[in-house]
Amino acid sequence: MRAMYFEAFGATPEIRTLPDPTPTNAGVVISVKATGLCRSDWHGWMGHDPDIRLPHVPGHELAGTIAAVGRDVRRFKVGDRVTVPFVSGCGHCMECRSGNQQVCEEQFQPGFTHWGSFAEYVAIDYADQNLVHLPTEISYETAASLGCRFATSFRAVVDQGGLQGGEWLAVHGCGGVGLSAIMIGAALGANVVAIDIAEDKLALAKALGASVAIDSRSVADVSEAVRDVTGGGAHVSVDALGHPQTCCNSILNLRRRGRHVQVGLMLAEHATPAIPMARVIAHELEIYGSHGMQSWRYDAMLRMILSGKLSPDRLIGRRITLTEAAPALATMDSFRENGISIIDRMV
Repeated sequence: MRAMYFEAFGATPEIRTLPDPTPTNAGVVISVKATGLCRSDWHGWMGHDPDIRLPHVPGHELAGTIAAVGRDVRRFKVGDRVTVPFVSGCGHCMECRSGNQQVCEEQFQPGFTHWGSFAEYVAIDYADQNLVHLPTEISYETAASLGCRFATSFRAVVDQGGLQGGEWLAVHGCGGVGLSAIMIGAALGANVVAIDIAEDKLALAKALGASVAIDSRSVADVSEAVRDVTGGGAHVSVDALGHPQTCCNSILNLRRRGRHVQVGLMLAEHATPAIPMARVIAHELEIYGSHGMQSWRYDAMLRMILSGKLSPDRLIGRRITLTEAAPALATMDSFRENGISIIDRMV
């Protein structure tokens, strides 16, 4: 199979011909039809994720058809259209038994714990517990865009943040995660404030349903600007970027008893940010992490897509080849892209 491959962190990725994977007894091999290029892949390439063992094939947002199945797989067969959460559960630990596969004690993450989807084929373990049947009405490209950013945002906004219609949602960072959160918040009937430094991203945020757009470079205090426009602060606020400043702003822009959800990864030198804990205590704020979404929760998200309430395909920016993805991965820290880049051709 053709695959993106690197032997050292930070080294230029290469496109190589590698052995095709084979399924485990409980796993499948998926013929990848589309896969998303995500900043989490950049973190992995830089060496920020301790799960990665070199050499490595990245990629964790994917959709395709099943090419081979293990002998113990019961719910899926060759030819099925599928997608998969980027955090997959083992099916037998306490967290999996309670329905929280997204924090599985023995989790499987394609592109991190194992070789990923920047390849013609990818092996996925624990298939019966983790694969999601993909309706024919949803394209492979749209499904790939769900895998990390959209699904994570859905859980962050709906399950962790508990956002209700009529509430104010603040979203810090209008990349793929942030734009997904904005679309989901607007679909739920919330009033959404989008915060970013790029005018084109803020314009897209408005087109996707944001009520207010704030250029953080044009205001003296971001959190104060959000509190002013929302009449006291956001009910729910999401740091979709993953930076000490956006994390702090997200907490400080909340109204009393508001909920902050941390979605953007905070790794390397940003791993231990200073938190305004005095405000958290005095205003009884709630702080949540959000790490993927369970496969069984995809049904709710897919229903909203099929009904037209959510249109994640609007978040797709560039469609690129596997060869074009190698240099694109290396520049993901520059935040140049609008929307989500999808690899849809393995050439």
